[in-house]
Amino acid sequence: MLSRVGATLLAAAALSACVSVFPKQPPANLFRFGVAAAPAAAPAGSPAFGVLNAVMSFDRPAATDRILTVSGSEAAYIKGSRWVSPANVLFDAAVTRAFDNAGGPARLIGRGEVVRADYVLKLDVRSFEARYEHGASAAPTVVVVLHADLDRINDRAVAGSRTFEARVDASDNRVGAIAGAFDQAVTKVLGDLVGWVGAKGQG
Repeated sequence: MLSRVGATLLAAAALSACVSVFPKQPPANLFRFGVAAAPAAAPAGSPAFGVLNAVMSFDRPAATDRILTVSGSEAAYIKGSRWVSPANVLFDAAVTRAFDNAGGPARLIGRGEVVRADYVLKLDVRSFEARYEHGASAAPTVVVVLHADLDRINDRAVAGSRTFEARVDASDNRVGAIAGAFDQAVTKVLGDLVGWVGAKGQG
């Protein structure tokens, strides 16, 4: 009779052997967006005011690492392709990069930084999807809708509220082209956001 320890070792070895013969899942194609986020500009001295980057809201179906597509009333994710990180994480990093690259009057202050802020910026990504508006075989249009609220900290007054939207047609109905359209749409939306915050903060 096998001892309890011996039986356990044999069971573990058998399980290991079984697992090794299963076919492996092919790796997903990984994409990213917001690498540039906004065209760099020559800094014009020190930032004039600080903006606290509040916690961002993000459309829930699009907030994962899967690439969301919409066709009429149906939504689906692109099979076998993902963002390198959840879309909300990549978008948040792109916001920071956009302010850093712009060299404008606003300095974006990250959560946890012990720096004086004059404003608080609240962002809500309401749409982040590729829409098949001309049929499943046609190239989709990437739509990014971002709502922003800018509030003064000293008196809690609303300095401004605006919705930004970018629509970029993918060059082809391929995932690489679709990911590129997302990148262009994010760059456009964040470039408009940074310019708007800079103008409101100095107004």
